[in-house]
Amino acid sequence: MSTTLDIRTLHHDLEEKLGLEWVSGHKLDDHCVHSSKDHSLEVSLVGQLNLINPHRIQVLGRKEFGYLDSLGKNSRDDALRQLFSGQSKLVIIANKIQAPPYLVAAARDKQVPLLSCQLSSQETIRNLQYYLSSYFSEKITLHGVFMEVMGTGVLITGESSIGKSELALELLTRGHRLIADDATEFARISPDTLNGTCPEMLRDFLEVRGLGILNVRAMFGDSAIKQSRNLRLIIVLQDLEEATEIDRLHGSRQLRSIQDVDIPEVTLPVAPGRNLAVLLEAAVRNHILIAKGYDASAAFIARQKQRLEKVHT
Repeated sequence: MSTTLDIRTLHHDLEEKLGLEWVSGHKLDDHCVHSSKDHSLEVSLVGQLNLINPHRIQVLGRKEFGYLDSLGKNSRDDALRQLFSGQSKLVIIANKIQAPPYLVAAARDKQVPLLSCQLSSQETIRNLQYYLSSYFSEKITLHGVFMEVMGTGVLITGESSIGKSELALELLTRGHRLIADDATEFARISPDTLNGTCPEMLRDFLEVRGLGILNVRAMFGDSAIKQSRNLRLIIVLQDLEEATEIDRLHGSRQLRSIQDVDIPEVTLPVAPGRNLAVLLEAAVRNHILIAKGYDASAAFIARQKQRLEKVHT
């Protein structure tokens, strides 16, 4: 299945973040920027002015306009013909620079939309690269509640009615943030990174049995919602009677492969009286320590070994 990005969608998604405004070509917003069916290796999607191998999205900043303005009329006309040669589908002017008449005229003649944005050219390219990478990456939908806990993206999974939404609600009251309930779309945005977002239909909502659908943003404020987060930890809620093979020393930590990315997974047994919010926070804290190079079980084993060596000496 192919994925196609048109200018209207790009403008809608990035208008606020980049401060995008139309300069010309608004009626051309249905034009395709890129399709995943196009496997050409000779065309990059976004970059600064390149007349030899034009990008799909050309970003023009102060240096680029300084170069164009320094050219004589004939040389500049040649440069504009190359710029709008057909490879480029969109031109974005950075730093809110006033578009010179010669650029607007050339864009209209070749029917290439012009947009302006508030950010510098480097910041604009960085944001566009991230957006395009996420937009065209292969996506997978996983069941569970995806939250940001202590700055870490955590997916809470488990059997139906195990208490995922109730745990999410308690975490919200403790100051953590909701990304998605029930279904989260994950995209591989780099060789070792999965980024999770909420489908637009489900955004801001959390279903809790007995209470129905809750609007988290309305109840807890804007700060309780996070648009996206990289997945760093999976928490599996499991009935205590079924969680029989957990190592008491090392716990239940293992790796789960999702789209060829290994994500740490921890199983938390569920039973009356167990404070799952505290346990999940502890699991996240422990995950952060392990990521920094400290393993409590390894430290405990080393301490035991040192003690035994002292006893036998």
